[in-house]
Amino acid sequence: MGAFDFMYEKFAPLTFAVALGWGANAQNESCRYFPGDDLWPSVADWAQLNDTVGGRLIATVPLGAPCHDPTYDATVCGTLQASWISPELHDESSSSVMAPFFANQSCDPFTATDTPCTLGNYVQYAINVSSADDAIAGIRFATDKNVRLVIRNTGHDYLGKSTGAGSLGLWMHHLKDIEIIDYSDAHYTGKAIKIGAGVQAGEAADAADAQGLVTIGGNSPTVGIAGGYSQGGGHTPLASKYGMAADQVLEWEVVDGLGNVHIANRQNNTDLYWAMSGGGGSTYGVALAMTAKLYEDIPVSGANISFASANISSDSFWDAIEKWSEVISPLLDKGIVANSYAMNTSFAVAPITAPGISADELSSLLQPYLSYLDSLGIPYQHSVVQFPGYLAQHDAMTPVQGVGTTQGGSWIIPRAVVRERNDELTAAFRSVANDGGIVVNLHLRPSKEVAGDVDNAVLPAWRDADMASVIATLWNFTAPWSEMVADQEKITNKYVPMFSSLAPESGTYMNEADYNQPDWQTAFYGANYDRLRSVKAKYDPHDIFYATTAVGSDEWVIHEGGRLCKVN
Repeated sequence: MGAFDFMYEKFAPLTFAVALGWGANAQNESCRYFPGDDLWPSVADWAQLNDTVGGRLIATVPLGAPCHDPTYDATVCGTLQASWISPELHDESSSSVMAPFFANQSCDPFTATDTPCTLGNYVQYAINVSSADDAIAGIRFATDKNVRLVIRNTGHDYLGKSTGAGSLGLWMHHLKDIEIIDYSDAHYTGKAIKIGAGVQAGEAADAADAQGLVTIGGNSPTVGIAGGYSQGGGHTPLASKYGMAADQVLEWEVVDGLGNVHIANRQNNTDLYWAMSGGGGSTYGVALAMTAKLYEDIPVSGANISFASANISSDSFWDAIEKWSEVISPLLDKGIVANSYAMNTSFAVAPITAPGISADELSSLLQPYLSYLDSLGIPYQHSVVQFPGYLAQHDAMTPVQGVGTTQGGSWIIPRAVVRERNDELTAAFRSVANDGGIVVNLHLRPSKEVAGDVDNAVLPAWRDADMASVIATLWNFTAPWSEMVADQEKITNKYVPMFSSLAPESGTYMNEADYNQPDWQTAFYGANYDRLRSVKAKYDPHDIFYATTAVGSDEWVIHEGGRLCKVN
């Protein structure tokens, strides 16, 4: 039995178990209480919590409920089905998650109408947090009542960190304050942006752009950047120019596991600042706000390249992909970042982001690769466009992204592998693609030199990276669940090892990783793990914060039905 099979057996019956509840004989002091337990909070307890937070406690009704009896509504259900992969649909839900595996088919729009809609792996209740007091109330309630606590924002989450059966969620999505400030300390003097935990990348980018400034975010404008994105490191189209998202963080406002509020920066609570900046989300505290560096906007050029495998030999197709890794590598040192997508039918680079580089210069830099394609007789599509600033380039050239369409894992590929073992790396791409998978490569160079004067818990493997390879399979909402499980098992046991074997000393991007990654403590956190565990023990001594693959999560186990228990 593979490790993922074990996880599947734990989660598969979850809808049934949560619907019926657990008897009192399932209670144990080492486990969080669960719906159906004698010691689960009473209706009066939840009502009191609702009063404490000013009526902002939400009892979960799954987003997909209109697609199931007895609340079936054909019109609403059709709308849900059509928009289910839109992130905006899930953003405004206090319970929905975008990763279909962790939604567990408990109540999605694609199962049969007469299939019961149950809470399954969704949070039981969520507090719509509007202040530090709300977060503190939630932490203290979960601690006093021995209830599992979950921190959630938009639902962008590949690893199931922002949901959990029988849990109370702290929903941070509506902390939307944005302020452009002048910031100064011993390490940075300049413009900065202070954002509430619920501010999404597009909102922060628009606020900065209005003042001729650039803030660091990812590819998706709907990700909440002060949450797991920056706390998990955060790759970005500007990584080769300015570093990772966590490298930009100047200050955190945090509620710890005891309900105390801290300002963490490089002068105060420095250990908490270090851990929150790259050491993973939902672990050390609840981020209320984040302050990060801003940069003066500059002209940016962008480019796309694509070609198909039809009418050319397979060897020529993969030779061209191997050549791309070679050509783009030195360009990363100029501040360029590129995304590439390799399938067995096509290869696309979309987009190439070149800050401070003119369209003419970018064309010259790319010409050797285009000439190579010509020499192989490969027809291609290609464009280079000049933009006045970063946001204009990003909005025009970044592909529209649906959610819940894939599942996958990742591995960070060091420059040495690209330059010395590129043929083996390409063979891994080819093997995955020929087996029906997809390889998405983010070509970037967030080196120590680029990051500058930083002190954070970003995985050290990023500093030597030439690319991060995300290995994915397509999710099919109407396929048998067992097929999707088999695909994920293939990612764990077959696909990712092709890449990790080339650089076993490297690691994975914790926000886009396989939740079942073997030796995840090392793969996600590297040499930082023991220090991070010490920081967690200091600020969360009762382990109220739990998330899949988070620091300290190996000391807990999710039993059949979803109950969270301490490992004996």
